[in-house]
Amino acid sequence: MISERVRERTRGWLTGVASVVARTGVTPDILTVLGFALSVVAGGLLARGAFAAGAGVLILGALFDTLDGSLARVTGRTSTFGAFLDSTLDRFSEAVVYLGLLFYFSGQPGGRVEVVLSYVAIVGSLMVSYTRARAEGLGIDCRVGLFTRMERLAVLILGLLVGRVRVVLWIVALGSLLTALQRMWHVWRTT
Repeated sequence: MISERVRERTRGWLTGVASVVARTGVTPDILTVLGFALSVVAGGLLARGAFAAGAGVLILGALFDTLDGSLARVTGRTSTFGAFLDSTLDRFSEAVVYLGLLFYFSGQPGGRVEVVLSYVAIVGSLMVSYTRARAEGLGIDCRVGLFTRMERLAVLILGLLVGRVRVVLWIVALGSLLTALQRMWHVWRTT
């Protein structure tokens, strides 16, 4: 997964930033909730067709989302609930972003394909996370897959910035479904 390599390369930088943020008294859960709030704002912008602005807000939200785990480790505030909150709000964040796109395209003449792709992207994204969570609930490590949340978000942001939303929706929809299937295959082979 590309996301694992990116995490390894940015770990030192994130730890440094988290150390600075820790001095402000901000908690990891606050960063998690702020990241989710920014996703809601981004979803609202996308629903209005403000794709570049939505992408900008998504970038800012991704920074909060990336930093919350580092802040938890730096401050010693890792908790079971914090991990649960982070994972849950990540799912809601993705859903609200694609809901914004679905809403926008439902009002556009000829936007039927984008509506369907937005829906498939939501379902596929949720299934990528569900397959991992379910596998790990069964005691099976399932950190496999080509199109994790970081990859989906990066592709989406790029597509929004360059105005290629339909292409990006195809990529996210198919990529997330294939990743969910890849995880199912992994669990089948493991068991």
